[in-house]
Amino acid sequence: MLKCCNLIKTSGELTVLNNLSFSSKLGKITAVIGPSGSGKTTLLRCLAQLDKPDSGSVDFAGRDLSHLAAGEIGFVFQAFHLFPHITVLENLTLAPLSQGFDRAGVEQQAYALLQQFGLQTKDKAYPVNLSGGQKQRVAIARALMKDPAIMLFDEPTSALDPEMVKDVGDIILSVRNPKRVIVLVTHEMRLAQAVADHILFLDHGVILDDLPASQFFAKDGGDLLSKRAQKFLSNLT
Repeated sequence: MLKCCNLIKTSGELTVLNNLSFSSKLGKITAVIGPSGSGKTTLLRCLAQLDKPDSGSVDFAGRDLSHLAAGEIGFVFQAFHLFPHITVLENLTLAPLSQGFDRAGVEQQAYALLQQFGLQTKDKAYPVNLSGGQKQRVAIARALMKDPAIMLFDEPTSALDPEMVKDVGDIILSVRNPKRVIVLVTHEMRLAQAVADHILFLDHGVILDDLPASQFFAKDGGDLLSKRAQKFLSNLT
């Protein structure tokens, strides 16, 4: 289980995350939604150890996240962040090779992931020659190179055509497994509805709603939601 307790993160005088607590179970997908500026991406960056909270704790299976081995957390960036000057294969293998892993094993894993995501003919291509959807799949494959126990997705559809929402959802569902926690930040409610088991609704750094997705999106479930979440959803229809 991934567990956050009393997480606080400030930026100057602004409290970005305000005493935030939640848990996410193995094998489950948690979608974090809310208006712009609500703290969603900051939360994800704290989970990825890219930002350090001012106080509070985050642990996985009873271990502080800072004690996890390199590669146990996979992060898929909103803008892909592929290295433009190296090939698709090299984007996947760069980090594990730099950490001293055996080249043969690393490349075998990379080719298996490229095959899984339909990119087997793109191993020698450069990012500039890929479509947005292909770049997204390369970014996901790269994050999976060391079979992470935690997978984090930051707005995975924001740089893609709306028609690709289902494709991204299918990919996210395909990487779910009983030994992995997935946390997804998204503004795309179709994606959240399609893949999430659980919903966290944030506003001004506070979790206002922490519900199973089936309850959060239920047509007759308005009484279960905060007034802010009801307004947020009504503005999307």
